Amino acid sequence: MRAMVLKEPKLPLELRDVPKPKPGRGQLLVRTSACAVCRTDLHVVDGELPNPKLPLILGHQIVGRVEEIGEAIWEGPQRPDSRGTEAAPTFAIGDRVGIPWVGWTDGDCAYCRSGRENLCDNARFTGYTLDGGYAEFTVVDARYCFHLSERYNDVEVAPLLCAGLIGYRSYRKTGHARRLGIYGFGNAAHLIGQIA
Repeated sequence: MRAMVLKEPKLPLELRDVPKPKPGRGQLLVRTSACAVCRTDLHVVDGELPNPKLPLILGHQIVGRVEEIGEAIWEGPQRPDSRGTEAAPTFAIGDRVGIPWVGWTDGDCAYCRSGRENLCDNARFTGYTLDGGYAEFTVVDARYCFHLSERYNDVEVAPLLCAGLIGYRSYRKTGHARRLGIYGFGNAAHLIGQIA
């Protein structure tokens, strides 16, 4: 498959032919339709984030279709999540999905058990410590893959998988507040400003 690969920080990405990944246990193979560029991607390229996986396929705002399903993905309408407290969706070939920044967590630490997986000390991140979406295909942990509506096109929905999720989570935490202050005006702020 073709992919844009970072050989090492501070070098341009290179278009390369690389092996198509195979989904392992609990993973999905996704054919990439769109992948937005985030400022975090530029931080990785510029060498401002330490210890990226190298060589690396960047990109963590991925929209695509499930191409192949790895072993041990629950069959049926829903399965318990890693904490056994909620239901997590199942997937089928052809499902339209989104893949965000958080790509894997241990599922066992206090953060994971309290629904704050983004703080997991052992987390791995799409397009940073795991290969991402600047490729024809990517592999993702099914726990961190979202079903997407067909309502919006791929290019419109891709940025929502990073800045949109960050802004929306913050907005939801405000509850029924009558006033909202937005600090800065980056991607998350401009997106949430449109719905607040």
